[in-house]
Amino acid sequence: MVIGGGTAGLVSAAIAAGLGARVALVERALLGGDCLNVGCVPSKALIHAARDSAARSPAGFARAMTRMRRIRAELAVVDSAHRFREMGVDLFLGRGEFIDDNSISVGAARLRFRRAIVATGARAALPPIPGLAAIEPLTNETVFGLTALPSRLAIIGGGPIGCELAQTFARFGSTVVLFEAGDRLLANDDADAGAIVLDALRRDGVDVRLGSDIQRATRNGSVRTLQLRDGEQFDFDEVLVAAGRTPNVEEMGLDRARIDVDKRGIVVDDHLRTTNAHVFAVGDVASRYQFTHAADALARLAVPNALFFGIGGGKASDLVMPWCTYTSPEVAHVGITESEARKRSDVDSLVVGLEHNDRARLESAENGYLRLHLGRGSDRILGATLVAEGAGDMIGEVAVAITNRMKLGSIGRTIHPYPTTASIVARAADARRREKLTPFARRMFHMFFSFIR
Repeated sequence: MVIGGGTAGLVSAAIAAGLGARVALVERALLGGDCLNVGCVPSKALIHAARDSAARSPAGFARAMTRMRRIRAELAVVDSAHRFREMGVDLFLGRGEFIDDNSISVGAARLRFRRAIVATGARAALPPIPGLAAIEPLTNETVFGLTALPSRLAIIGGGPIGCELAQTFARFGSTVVLFEAGDRLLANDDADAGAIVLDALRRDGVDVRLGSDIQRATRNGSVRTLQLRDGEQFDFDEVLVAAGRTPNVEEMGLDRARIDVDKRGIVVDDHLRTTNAHVFAVGDVASRYQFTHAADALARLAVPNALFFGIGGGKASDLVMPWCTYTSPEVAHVGITESEARKRSDVDSLVVGLEHNDRARLESAENGYLRLHLGRGSDRILGATLVAEGAGDMIGEVAVAITNRMKLGSIGRTIHPYPTTASIVARAADARRREKLTPFARRMFHMFFSFIR
């Protein structure tokens, strides 16, 4: 039994059916979940269109939204009911609700299961601002339904979604104000990465207000007003909330199935098993990594763990999880963060800037860097942050190295095409090699070369 037809649920159902299990899939809304319908697919299509300077206009926005919907419809075939029924999956459309610890109801149907996977995802959270709900703000679930470019747009939240869409709408021509309660953008990434994104947003015309304390939201006709604690007021045509996510755990009867929940979502162990030994949970409803690729990876662990008595799938803690914010420049990360590295005495950190990378200079994109965290005195890679155009496509090389316990020197010995921004990883390997060439070693080499002359 799989409850939820987003990425985690679809992958779970497909793998289980492929292994020969009898599978039922329950979805209450749209197959494909957030990623296809209101997340990765529409947002990246819009971001791509906004990077074309010739398309930056209200008319260009309308064309970009039409193109996005066409591509989304084409991609939807992969997640369709028809495809999953052809796999042998029994599909039930409606709300799944646990009756007891091994059965659920969907409408009038009652379904018993030997194993279940809950993959109900998460939704946008509204911060507790008086009047905010009443002004009908946009979220990721509704913003991609726009057909016309808002002239004035407020965005609440300086995380990945807020930063990506602030830059995108500003490039199309909206007057964008981004409100962030904290003192920097991208709080889960390195502080200097957030500073680079802040500069980039401001260059694109976004008015970024850090440390903003929004006290009240009101609406008069089509005008939405946000009032700050200091009394300053701003009028907008639309307000977009991008201030975090909340797991979808309501009205599912989880208590009847003896499944515990905390503020993060469904409680799972390292094998993704809930407090009900027959039920597992994956994706945004049970993970701190709220990414499509994380949902996919967790599903690939959970299915064999569920079907083969906890063996074969592996542990969630063993996953090496990269992520990326698709601003321009992009911010990509994998492994331990800078703040984690600073708390440890067994880590060396190395930073290589893009100012000496020929491809970055040719494209006027030198404002970025690669930061590597290595085992003290070794080449073992523990983590990395890359700020660059196309960083999301490049961080995979480092993720491969960490996953397979390759050392930085292995990347350094790999020939990279010229000119590429990705060669910055090989440059970091050269810098590490120079660090390890101690003064004593230099003197020994000098004596050797003097002798052989």
